[in-house]
Amino acid sequence: MNPLDRYESLVDDVDAFRAACDRPLPSVVRANGIAASPARVSEAFEEEGVAYEPVDWHDGLFRLPDGNPGGNWPYVHGWTHGQEEVSVLPGLALDPQPGERVWDACAAPGSKTTQIADAMNDEGTVVANDNSLGRISALRHNAERLGVTNAVVTNQDARNYSLKPLAFDAFDRALVDAPCSCEGTCRKNPDVLDQWTLDHVHGVAGVQKGILARAVQATRPGGTVVYSTCTFAPEENEAVLDHVLANEACEIVEFDLPLETDPGVTEWEGETYDESVTRAKRIYPHRNDTGGFFCAKLRVDGGDPDGDGRDEPVDETEVAA
Repeated sequence: MNPLDRYESLVDDVDAFRAACDRPLPSVVRANGIAASPARVSEAFEEEGVAYEPVDWHDGLFRLPDGNPGGNWPYVHGWTHGQEEVSVLPGLALDPQPGERVWDACAAPGSKTTQIADAMNDEGTVVANDNSLGRISALRHNAERLGVTNAVVTNQDARNYSLKPLAFDAFDRALVDAPCSCEGTCRKNPDVLDQWTLDHVHGVAGVQKGILARAVQATRPGGTVVYSTCTFAPEENEAVLDHVLANEACEIVEFDLPLETDPGVTEWEGETYDESVTRAKRIYPHRNDTGGFFCAKLRVDGGDPDGDGRDEPVDETEVAA
């Protein structure tokens, strides 16, 4: 079975959805503001004869009709980074600020970590964690190539992440761009559809619940946690949010994204989810000619940064801010 068949009831135009999933994904790069402005990147592309098209919904994204995002000197010098359009959405939702302490729980190979560092003007601290030593090498390489200096790289299982080695006891913001079944990446990697199994969906959903729960615990009261995946499966999206809402001190909040989105779903195959999951965003390939994606923004109402199982007292002034 093609796993996309199971999601036809969730989309408004099945034919357009399936046709979009069959088309190759455009090649896209992000301008790295630590090294060069979007305007300077445009000039460099023109000087080098690199064909490009600015993405209209976000300054600093460029589609490269000829592909090969790493085959030019702006990339080599760290001015650009190959990053799928929808991949920038979690960073926009997270909205990190200079000087803050931010956790990227599943960071490798570093596209979102470096985007976060860029948004922070390379000030403050980004703790970029991954549980795979092999993938961490790519994370370190990309951070170094892009000139990021405010990142700390750690190698832990995010489900029981310890802040003890760090110089602080809570994060201001956390991003959980979770490992998933990756159906939304089928435009660039069609093999994911052949490798898909429902058993994997159910197995990885348990991992996602653990990571998101720990992110909420490790973030200060009033802080922000963003959860994202590149799958259409409600088991990995709304069901994960529903679980964490029931077990951690947090709430899903409204937020805007600069793309056409659909709300999260509250029912799926006999299961019902908390009504607030409708505040999450589903991104389908036929809506914006992108990959598929899911994104939700949570506010922490209490927290357990030290992992002792007790909520910390809520500072109402922080929450109000």
